[in-house]
Amino acid sequence: MEIYVVKAGDTLYEIARYYNRKPMELAWVNQIDPPDSLAVGQALLIPGNTNYENQIAWNVQNMQNIQNAQNRYQALIFGFAYPYIQPDVLMETLPYLTDLLIFSYHFTEDGNLVPPFADDVPLIQAAKRQQVRPIFTLTSIGENGRFEPGLTEKMLEDSQAQQRLIENIRTVMQQKGYEGINVDVESVLKKDAEPLAVFVEKLTRAMHEMGWMLSVDVAPKVRSDQPGLLYEGIDYSLLGKAADLVFLMTYEWGHSASPPMAVAPINLVRRVVDYAVTEIPREKLLLGIPNYGYDWTLPFVVGGARARSIGNVEAAQTAAYYHAEIQFDELAQSPYFYYRREGAAHQVWFEDVRSMQAKFMLVQEYGLVGFGYWQIMRLFRANWILSQYYFQRKLG
Repeated sequence: MEIYVVKAGDTLYEIARYYNRKPMELAWVNQIDPPDSLAVGQALLIPGNTNYENQIAWNVQNMQNIQNAQNRYQALIFGFAYPYIQPDVLMETLPYLTDLLIFSYHFTEDGNLVPPFADDVPLIQAAKRQQVRPIFTLTSIGENGRFEPGLTEKMLEDSQAQQRLIENIRTVMQQKGYEGINVDVESVLKKDAEPLAVFVEKLTRAMHEMGWMLSVDVAPKVRSDQPGLLYEGIDYSLLGKAADLVFLMTYEWGHSASPPMAVAPINLVRRVVDYAVTEIPREKLLLGIPNYGYDWTLPFVVGGARARSIGNVEAAQTAAYYHAEIQFDELAQSPYFYYRREGAAHQVWFEDVRSMQAKFMLVQEYGLVGFGYWQIMRLFRANWILSQYYFQRKLG
């Protein structure tokens, strides 16, 4: 398995002939619209000697091979998904996951649950058919659709509300067939750092009584006293002790309201992991990976138009359509390009197999238990094939 970077004048046919592969095989793996639709600088995954006609059909043996590798190496691959994920995307992605984290249940300040607005049962059933654990995701998102520190604060001040919430969670998980829980409580007040960890510990014990595990998501900190609402109420050491697993949300440096930059630059991701392993056992840590990029309209203006979220495959297709050359930032280990549309200049940062490979190698280097994706709503086939390679050959 190799990664090839497209040069000026390349065609899919010539690349395939050089590697002794079928053009349609490369097109399928990299989700390219034939006959060519290539961008200079685009990174293509060149698969090894595998019968991809069988993989296209997703036969039972292929899925079993992936699951056997997961069991053998005891590595974890998380994938977050909303209940309205396209069925074909879900079914092609599930064989590469150990855990499907269904987003999300919310809570009220008095401990009642607010379910997802779309039915989560089909995802639970689909996950179980593929021997993937369906995971209940609990968030502190309020009625306004944002993470609310006041909501968390009031719940943490009320022991009866906490107990009610725990009982409600257990009831729903039993009724629907969930097999674990993920806690995504963000924008926590500094004074609530310890109460949050105490609540997570209570919830973990309740999950263990049912034979389930608990993971908790944490903002990307680089030191214990890092200022800001995203960081001050998140204590890596306390949460690492309270939870079974910790998911590092190592993305969103570049975001919809920021200046153009990589969503998950590897140099900054590494700083978070460097700090995390001093506070949390490595065998509890999962690296968060973004499955998306952003398209900014230039010039960037603070408070102006927000960047548009863009899929990684869509980004490469956009570069090819507008004849833009994809460049690669070696420090960030991330691809980007510029193009013009309807008279306006744009800059796009996204992920490709090179940037994903850098993240997989980081997981290997630090001996982390695995990695997880926010989120799997868009299919990025080459990433999954590459992740399987690292899963089987590297993480073990």
